Amino acid sequence: MIRAMGLLQSWGGFGTSIASFIFLWDMIRRYCPPELIRAFDKWAQRIRSFFYPYIQISISEFMSNNLKPHDAYAAVEAYLSVHLAKDAKRLRAETVTGGSKLVLSMDEHERVTDEFCGVKVQWISGKLVQRESKYLPELERKYYKLVFHKKYRDMVTDIYLEQVIKAGKEIQMRNRKRKLYTNGHNKTTWSHIVFEHPATFGSLAMEVEKKQEIVDDLLMFRESKDFYARIGKAWKRGYLLYGPPGTGKSTMIAAMANLLDYDVYDLELTSVRDNTELRRLLAETTSKSIIVIEDIDCSLDLTGQRKKKPPEEKIEKTKKEVSRKDTEESGSRVTLSGLLNFIDGLWSACSGERIIVFTTNYVDKLDPALTRRGRMDKHIELSYCSFDGFKVLAKNYLRLDTHPIFESIEILMRETKIIPADVAENLMPSSLKEDAEKCLLKLVEALKQAKQLMIKKEEESSLSEAKIKQAADALQDKEDSIDKM
Repeated sequence: MIRAMGLLQSWGGFGTSIASFIFLWDMIRRYCPPELIRAFDKWAQRIRSFFYPYIQISISEFMSNNLKPHDAYAAVEAYLSVHLAKDAKRLRAETVTGGSKLVLSMDEHERVTDEFCGVKVQWISGKLVQRESKYLPELERKYYKLVFHKKYRDMVTDIYLEQVIKAGKEIQMRNRKRKLYTNGHNKTTWSHIVFEHPATFGSLAMEVEKKQEIVDDLLMFRESKDFYARIGKAWKRGYLLYGPPGTGKSTMIAAMANLLDYDVYDLELTSVRDNTELRRLLAETTSKSIIVIEDIDCSLDLTGQRKKKPPEEKIEKTKKEVSRKDTEESGSRVTLSGLLNFIDGLWSACSGERIIVFTTNYVDKLDPALTRRGRMDKHIELSYCSFDGFKVLAKNYLRLDTHPIFESIEILMRETKIIPADVAENLMPSSLKEDAEKCLLKLVEALKQAKQLMIKKEEESSLSEAKIKQAADALQDKEDSIDKM
């Protein structure tokens, strides 16, 4: 009993000492100058490293000041998920392509042990939470930490890490899933889902020659790394897709991604705070990707109408008003200049093998500086449905290569305009009892209605022009009579 009481008193004294030390250390950190604390931490770290025989290597999720994703991090994550996840007690489950298989990886703050050539090393997963400003949301940065004895430094850094990265990249290729990124939910970072759009160039409602031209251009770009390096240009290419609504611009982008096996970054410009944020988002994109800005004519004021500079006496007042509005409003302040630098400025070369795609319904509204060759290298018009496009849709929807009604449809398509979306809607069966012929007859009726509507609009336009001409003639006669007087 006496020994037990003595042991309890010893532990109580130890606890009191620890509490006193913690209190004293908190007082030192609170009231000592920051420079003194940093110097103390520096020397404490040196003393600790002298007695501590282990080396730590951190591999962060992002590199280059948190701008560019770290390829080594993804490779290490893939390696650990296959080789060491079975030893972890807390796991994170994700699906691979098709959703038929689960991949297990280490959860946050988990620790596992690996062995290489008889040497044991430890991998630790962690996460840092950063806030650049009180007005911005917190940013999470994950990392993996490798811990090993210092006498194995050369073997771990020269051989083990190299093999881990190599094995991880091979696993990534086997489990690769294309992603669709967006910045809409969080203005400062990308979020993503698995990209599973089924569109291909074979299913696009376009002329065969035009599709083949686009496919050849895309494949040529993918194989042109050495060519771009030789001519001194960033390995990127711009595509401008324009045409009426419902002509398949978004479907074209999905077909491009499926052909090249690229990820897609859907950039919502109205969610980007300013040009600096735009550059950050660009730097976080990866190679082998398509960066998309849809309906760019509606995203921001990027038309050809430039604003005039204010007079000299109003400059100071204008600055104050702009400053006040900037603090009151949370809308986007991305400028045309910032977007142009995004496309082909210095920042556009931060990662190779990327395609930039703009879509618009009204190409004439865009500033010429935005659409010129060199920025948007290839302009692709997606217009009304042609007969060749109809045959593709008939093959896709009804599995028909030919039908007696095709001839009537071809004649009507020469006489009127209809978008591919309307053609597809009429070809889609509305019930299980509706066969291919009924769907074709629906399309014929829709084409006839479109033709009648077009004729009516032309008659109204002609009548309006006639009235305008009549009014102009009357005005001219009146002016002539006044001159004679």
